[in-house]
Amino acid sequence: MKAQLVNSLNFPSLEKKLSFAGLDSWLNLVHEIYGYKTHRFAAFKNSQAIAALGLVEINHPIFGHYLATAPFGSYGGFAFETPAARNVLLDEARRLAEDIKAEYISIRFDEVASSPPDNWSQSPNYFTYLIDLPTDSNDLLKTFSSDHRNHVRKSLKKGFQIRFGHLNLLDDIYEALAKSMHELGSPYHSKIYLRKMAELLGDTLEFAVLYNAQGKISGGGVFIYQGDTVFNLHANILRHARSTYAGEFLYWSVIQRGIQKGLKTFDLGRSLVGSGNEIFKMKWSPRKQLLAYWYWLAPGHELPSLNQKNPKFQLVIAIWKRLPAFIVRAIGPYLIRGLA
Repeated sequence: MKAQLVNSLNFPSLEKKLSFAGLDSWLNLVHEIYGYKTHRFAAFKNSQAIAALGLVEINHPIFGHYLATAPFGSYGGFAFETPAARNVLLDEARRLAEDIKAEYISIRFDEVASSPPDNWSQSPNYFTYLIDLPTDSNDLLKTFSSDHRNHVRKSLKKGFQIRFGHLNLLDDIYEALAKSMHELGSPYHSKIYLRKMAELLGDTLEFAVLYNAQGKISGGGVFIYQGDTVFNLHANILRHARSTYAGEFLYWSVIQRGIQKGLKTFDLGRSLVGSGNEIFKMKWSPRKQLLAYWYWLAPGHELPSLNQKNPKFQLVIAIWKRLPAFIVRAIGPYLIRGLA
């Protein structure tokens, strides 16, 4: 078995395991928008690729110098058929980190059947949530609690409208996501990021924008299709609409659209254990799956904690919520580029 640098991760046998966030189109997006270097490795046996790894090199004055798979995504970018092939690529990643003097490596994937090898650590803080889509949405509705069924039905009577589209919805989806992230105290990408994403991912990407009965933008999401799965990349509801079950309407609309397309799974995306996002997602009776978040740390460095539960960020989050939109939209992309 041998490992080598490659120019592409176009290996059909590994594509599903790599997830959309590990494919060339996604890595090219991150490179084009933020200029980050990408490092692609593959392990071969008898000229057949049996493992692949895509790493992005982030170098940010605030959030540090590190390597990561699945930049700005839940998981992906690492796939293997055997533990031996896995370890070969992990060794390559470690050597690269040492060469470039990175502080750590973050590898995020959905394989939880095995433990990380020596000198690697598992962070047990993130799960993803998978809804198995039936052929009839009423069959799924029956699996919800009576309260949640009631909330879904109430959402359908609030006059919400949803539009699914592509670049024709660019302005509205940016407004929905940028404003909702501001309300949550988090930076967001630029509109150019969403435009380039749509251009590179083509018809595998769909924007969804939610409007209330008065036509006011109430939320939205970015959804990516791969195989028989629809992935939730971003989905947020604006503060003014949260009490009117707008989130239920958005998710239920995506579920029904997935069923119409003949899909088998709705991946609700990652959430931090114990977070409000997790509580909302668990209402949909999903399969809760721990994600493998493996870290290699350079000597003298600690496991990173780049999430909203870190006490160091609480004051910053509170201040960010109070800043005017023109400031957060100007500097937000500069900050979020380091949170890959």
